[in-house]
Amino acid sequence: MLQQFDARNRDLIVNINGRLIHRDQAGISPFDSAVQGGDAVWEGLRLYNGRIFKLREHLARLRDGARALAFAQIPTEDEIVEQLRRTLEANSMNDAVHIRLTLTRGVKYTSGMDPRLNTFGPTLIILAEHKPPVYDQRGIALVTSSVRRFAPDNLDPKIHHCNLLQSILAKIEANNAGANDALMLDSRGFVAETNATNIFLFRDGRAHTPLAHACPQGITRATVIDLFHRHDLRIQERDISLSEIYAADEVFCTGTMGEIAAVIRVDGRTIGDGAMGPLTRSLCGWFAALTASEGVALI
Repeated sequence: MLQQFDARNRDLIVNINGRLIHRDQAGISPFDSAVQGGDAVWEGLRLYNGRIFKLREHLARLRDGARALAFAQIPTEDEIVEQLRRTLEANSMNDAVHIRLTLTRGVKYTSGMDPRLNTFGPTLIILAEHKPPVYDQRGIALVTSSVRRFAPDNLDPKIHHCNLLQSILAKIEANNAGANDALMLDSRGFVAETNATNIFLFRDGRAHTPLAHACPQGITRATVIDLFHRHDLRIQERDISLSEIYAADEVFCTGTMGEIAAVIRVDGRTIGDGAMGPLTRSLCGWFAALTASEGVALI
């Protein structure tokens, strides 16, 4: 599942504070807060036929995170949308595009963690790439990581921040174990999410997903929960133990970059029949219908 280089991305135009520049010429200051301490928030967006799916929800989460981190300045939604449009037009992009949107606190006049050192900011970075969903539709394998997700009293997951070291360490463990991704537990030992996605299980006619205490309230997660309600299917948000994952009829994960992906093995245990189950397959169809008909048009 290692992502491969797409030749279409060789000459990408990147947007940094409204400046459109070739990927090889792009750069930010070594005094930028993202470089100094990961002091930034981010969103992953996906473009379908000229429309960005759930754009308003993503931008609301970005701006909420910036407010929680006490950024002195935050671009308006209209300002960000305009820069997204300029970036996509500069790259002649219309479909099957993933966009990494990053907002940093800005540039400091000297190195250090104190936000009072920031005299210019924020920094808005838009990176759009030709990139289809990253997960194998035949299903993926997970391994449980020793790295735990923080509780809200340590680092609130509702802040979609750029400090991703927990996820990176968990991903290293998954790589070393020959798995696609890592399953991560919270500080109490309940399932939180994977290193990159929210997770769901299906058992005995009911779907379950972890409470968003130690994981972000994913936009795709919320969309899937809404799809269950639209189709009169039962879903419960609650604490989930690892043994429940092993015994599930189906397990799947959700996220903007990977959409909906079946999980067919966890810690060496085969989930269900070891293939994408009927509920997951239906969800993929329902989700595809949404992305084909909804979204904010930018192109």
